[in-house]
Amino acid sequence: MGLGSIFGKLFGSGSPAADAAAEPVEHNGLLIVAEPIKEGSQYRTAGFIEKREGDTVQRTQFIRADNHTTRDAAVAHAVQKGKQIIDEQGESVLQRDHA
Repeated sequence: MGLGSIFGKLFGSGSPAADAAAEPVEHNGLLIVAEPIKEGSQYRTAGFIEKREGDTVQRTQFIRADNHTTRDAAVAHAVQKGKQIIDEQGESVLQRDHA
């Protein structure tokens, strides 16, 4: 076992991984889905905003620099940020690559 493997096991692989998505929250006709990214022992605020019409789904992802010590805190913050993005940009946010 090399030093990289040892340090990787001790401190995490170094590559962030999206955590399981939370239940969607509706806001002004759009859905906010918090999907925190686990980075070591913390969680980065992340998620996506989407609109579903029949079989059509429009979606845009957002990732913020904010880190939290618990998944629940990251989910709550992602929902708050999603609402802020929707309030500021409305459905036009779905026309962009990133929020």
